[in-house]
Amino acid sequence: MKYRDERVLVFGATGQQGGSVANALRSHGWQVTALVRDPTTDKAKALADQGIELVRGDLADMQSIEAAMADVYGVFSVQPSSGQGAAYGVTDEDEIRYGKAIADIAVANGVRHLVYSSANAAGATKTGIGHFDTKSEIEEYIRGLNIFSTIIRPSAFMEILTLPGMGLEKGEFAFFMKPDQPMQFIAVEDIGKIVAGTFADPAKFGAQTIEIAGDTVTGAELAAKFSRTAERPITYHRFPDSLLDQNAFLGGLARLVDLGRLAGNANIALLRSQFPGLLTMDEWLAGAGKPALLSAIQAGSGEVALR
Repeated sequence: MKYRDERVLVFGATGQQGGSVANALRSHGWQVTALVRDPTTDKAKALADQGIELVRGDLADMQSIEAAMADVYGVFSVQPSSGQGAAYGVTDEDEIRYGKAIADIAVANGVRHLVYSSANAAGATKTGIGHFDTKSEIEEYIRGLNIFSTIIRPSAFMEILTLPGMGLEKGEFAFFMKPDQPMQFIAVEDIGKIVAGTFADPAKFGAQTIEIAGDTVTGAELAAKFSRTAERPITYHRFPDSLLDQNAFLGGLARLVDLGRLAGNANIALLRSQFPGLLTMDEWLAGAGKPALLSAIQAGSGEVALR
């Protein structure tokens, strides 16, 4: 069977993960349909320009999802979550409902391969952070369904490192790990590479939960890499204890890094052999990461925006 002659429905295609997946699938010859709320937006039009079919729909409209999922081979499922901020207007309950509904509709429509994007902190034990525990619940629900599925658990995105509020405009950088503490990261574009490879080889990657990352770096190593890229000194320190104590969300994330749940446990060497071309932090900083880093350095100060 030529899997690349088949069609995959991609959720969140105008966002980071879904967009990466849609682009990677299309570039590898798959037929791709993207569920979008507004086909007239610039992001939606950019997808159409790549030969991706746009279908109008909304996660709150189950009929639109059912229509979009008719006669597709595979589905890539990712949902907005409360962790992405108030602008999305999504609660933890919404995320769980959407994730389960997509899986149920996939079963009802005879979808042959469902790939669900979770998070590396997900697992059998609750984290106390809502938008991680929601993904754990959706994972478990999918495993109990009669559908061929793969669950990926991405590490922290490299792109998160250039968000406002990290101190880069002051020549410093603050994050969750201690200076000598390693943490794994992945470039968003590599999520697409991995998902495309997973759909292309279901015999190898089906019925698996795969933690994914592209590189492991410490805080001190990040500072050195940022300094080389920016051609100016950048120092590193962990977020102050006072901030972590005052902000339950940030404090919870730091705790998960210290426990190893959020620091990551992906087998990067194995991933590189299975999915060639995954970016290291240096490679990302030499490409798409460089303008993002320089822009963050030149920006004014802002509040921490990690969700």
